[in-house]
Amino acid sequence: MKDNFSSRSKEYSKYRPTYPAEVYEFLKLHLHARQTAWDCGTGNGQVAVELSEFFTRVEATDISENQIKNAPKKENIRYSIQPAEKTNFSDNQFDLIISAQAVHWFDFKKFYQEVERCLKLDGHIVIMGYGLFRSNPETNLVIADFYRNIIGPYWDEERKYLDDDYQSIPFPFIEISAPQFVQTYHWKIEHLLGYLRTWSAVKHYENKKGQDPVSIIEPALRRAFGKKNEVIFPILFRMGKMGSSA
Repeated sequence: MKDNFSSRSKEYSKYRPTYPAEVYEFLKLHLHARQTAWDCGTGNGQVAVELSEFFTRVEATDISENQIKNAPKKENIRYSIQPAEKTNFSDNQFDLIISAQAVHWFDFKKFYQEVERCLKLDGHIVIMGYGLFRSNPETNLVIADFYRNIIGPYWDEERKYLDDDYQSIPFPFIEISAPQFVQTYHWKIEHLLGYLRTWSAVKHYENKKGQDPVSIIEPALRRAFGKKNEVIFPILFRMGKMGSSA
């Protein structure tokens, strides 16, 4: 798994979007038990914190020590530095295994082997994330050009899975139909600029060219977006249980 986010873990925690309450309500409707959950690729711990509200214990793992240092601490969350594909967890340990905005970085085959080992027979697996946001038409045009043309060559190849709404990721489980979730904000322009600077392709561009690419579009983006505007993230969500999807 690549670690693209350790160097900006504080910014990641501050600017990255969260998931709507409807996602967690949907989970509650389908879970058979709420004893133990594993948040794999926990990052800034935002999902682990939400899970801790209705699970007895949450294991939250990441390969980034800096990310975990910036994650909120709660008594029933245990953070550990472990790869998704090989952990020290017991067999049949978890009622829920969830990975948010991280599974596209994993070795799918090895991760799913670990899921099948650690998940209880009546447990559930969830992979989720968020796609490219949309806003007003003028902002969408600026962002589309930035996304495709300015930093387009600097995205890791794994970005394609987000562009495909996670539908091209293998998912060898019995899939549960889910509604389309969205997360809507009214962000100030400063928050939007901060969020853009957490993108992995932005960091790759900076490392290669020694320049912040967000600064290239900032004047146009400020004109298009204004001081404050609506930002809508489509939530990518797949939920399954043990068994073959074939």
